[in-house]
Amino acid sequence: MNILIIGSGGREYSIALALKKDNSVDTIYFSPGNGATQKLGLNIDISGYDELAKFAKQKDIGLTIVGPEQPLVDGIVDVFKSHGLNIFGPSKLASSLEGSKIFMKNFLKKYNIPTAKFIQTQDQKEAEKFIQSLNEPIVVKADGLCGGKGVIIAQTKDEAKQAVKGMLSGESFGKAGEAVVIEEFLDGYELSLFAICDGSDYVLLPAAQDHKRLLDNDKGPNTGGMGAYAPTPLIDDALYSQIRSNIIEPTLKGMQKEKMPFEGVLFIGLMIVDNRAYVLEYNVRFGDPECEVLMPLIKSSVLDLFYKTATKDLKSLNIELHDKYSVCVVMASKDYPYKSSPPAEIIIDEILHDNLKQNAHISFAGVSEIDGKLFATGGRVLQCVGIGDSIKEARDNAYMLCGQIHFVGKQFRSDIAYQAL
Repeated sequence: MNILIIGSGGREYSIALALKKDNSVDTIYFSPGNGATQKLGLNIDISGYDELAKFAKQKDIGLTIVGPEQPLVDGIVDVFKSHGLNIFGPSKLASSLEGSKIFMKNFLKKYNIPTAKFIQTQDQKEAEKFIQSLNEPIVVKADGLCGGKGVIIAQTKDEAKQAVKGMLSGESFGKAGEAVVIEEFLDGYELSLFAICDGSDYVLLPAAQDHKRLLDNDKGPNTGGMGAYAPTPLIDDALYSQIRSNIIEPTLKGMQKEKMPFEGVLFIGLMIVDNRAYVLEYNVRFGDPECEVLMPLIKSSVLDLFYKTATKDLKSLNIELHDKYSVCVVMASKDYPYKSSPPAEIIIDEILHDNLKQNAHISFAGVSEIDGKLFATGGRVLQCVGIGDSIKEARDNAYMLCGQIHFVGKQFRSDIAYQAL
């Protein structure tokens, strides 16, 4: 089967790596891909979803997999389905769970799904009145997509008011901040959970934990994610059961009632407070770097998982997972996340250690090929993924691989998975 993957990051590279293990996969096309994806398949440069759908028909693409959120929110799934093509991801309407924080919070409220106390508003005075009623810190969110950066945790009420002002004026996030959500701060620990859904049935992947801050000990600015690990020991069977019955099942039933059944990846950002799970946010695609740690843990066919989801046949799937742990360390460019960095050539030492060859790999993201050489040209350049029988072993493998990779200004955290260790 020929596959088309939409996107250009480490998430899309990791999906392709997992698919390459399946003998049923023929050619993988990437739109647009990155400087390293062409080692796994063919990069194509086609803009416009109708043109992409025509390309998919012409190349007999059996399945398209959408990585990032923007094409989903734009409605790429609806376009491909109108051409009679199989595509993995939610419809434009269902993508509102990520595309609009106001839609999401109102959906949670309507279906009694546990979440933080909140208001939505476009009015500065109403916002300030609600802020006065809350304890610090206070969470302020832009309504629309902001590339994972539209959430401010204000330490004081004045800071929260300034954050709202910056968003509503369009200064902070442009159109995405023309309406805001203000909510109480939940004090607990975060988990990332991924349900693969076909509209009615779902498969739950192991819970992961992401590291958002740039620096060790969760210091520095928020980023798109500096590393992740899975499965996490911070969840047990009782908590999984509570999340299924209080969150995932009401969400899928609610989306059916709203006449926008959810298909694809439902990524639930959870806060666990006193052993009770609350929804912080929904995303409608795999997290990045969580995808990089989840793909190697799937023992059964990843192609089957995506294809049966896209064709509403998850009921017939028997998913098997490796009894292993996976840790991913993100290597970022010198000036990330403040500004873009000058291109830097990537040198990778020859890996001689058999254990490292078998239990670690690189997922490339912000890279370009220039004159046959690989250069770091993006913010998050690549991910070093380690696998092991314990979190410590997986982490050791990931960091050993980090030591084999060199480029000017490389930066990475040295404490990924510290919560579990």
